[in-house]
Amino acid sequence: MSAEIIDGKGFAAGVRERVAEHVARLKADHGITPGLAVVLVGEDPASQVYVRNKGKQTVEAGMNSWEHRLDTGVSEAALLDLVARLNADPAVHGILVQLPLPDHINSEAVINAIAPEKDVDGFTLSNVGLLNTGQAAMVPCTPLGALMMLRDRLGDLSGQEAVVIGRSNIVGKPMAQLLLRENCTVTLAHSRTRDLPGVVRRADIVVAAVGRPRMVTGDWLKAGATVIDVGINRIAAPEKGEGKTRLVGDCDFDSCAEVAGAITPVPGGVGPMTIACLLANTVTACCRANDLAEAEGLTL
Repeated sequence: MSAEIIDGKGFAAGVRERVAEHVARLKADHGITPGLAVVLVGEDPASQVYVRNKGKQTVEAGMNSWEHRLDTGVSEAALLDLVARLNADPAVHGILVQLPLPDHINSEAVINAIAPEKDVDGFTLSNVGLLNTGQAAMVPCTPLGALMMLRDRLGDLSGQEAVVIGRSNIVGKPMAQLLLRENCTVTLAHSRTRDLPGVVRRADIVVAAVGRPRMVTGDWLKAGATVIDVGINRIAAPEKGEGKTRLVGDCDFDSCAEVAGAITPVPGGVGPMTIACLLANTVTACCRANDLAEAEGLTL
């Protein structure tokens, strides 16, 4: 194995440390405490674990954390009313509505009801438009985390050839926009791209976010490429016992690590950066709301 393993867990710990330092300064110098409100509808176990982790890490960083748990049968009107109250609350700087929402609720209507300046997930149409036109936006957490790791590994990204595999609104499209802002030459590829291996082989930077386990193999890569694997796929793991599973990425780690210059593992790569960047976005939102300088290294 020749590739350097990019330690997302360690990197995320560093981001959380910088967040905590900036929160302490905001409190000491301005008497302001950033606050994040998370809304969870229903009893989805994975969402509950995720929300619990978000709350724990928010408090550990010195911020205010509020959790609003609603029954699965809550009406769309009641949920929109809660979002409106959070929009109007000056103590709340970030609002996150945990997806997925129940089928009877229009997710897009709820997400776009969040005030853009408090939209720490970066999902509102307003923030999508701001990002796409190169303006100050709230940036989706996973692509922001991937960009931070790429900057740390490569420094100036200008002129690098980047291929993003996957065109989702949550990862693929915003990732491509972020790389364009860094002056990369960007190809946004997907499962229907002709000669996908040939396209990927041109890339100095590969971001795999297509949701297909181990799709990208080492023979797809240019020697020395930096690989960011966003995929989180659960596959059968009979070697661990009957009915057992394990997590793998969109890249075949072993073969890719033989060719790449650096690669993120799954788990332990991009995943830990998502909550770290949620905290960073909440601090950014707080600074912007109070016309204060944004924290260096926590934003674009």
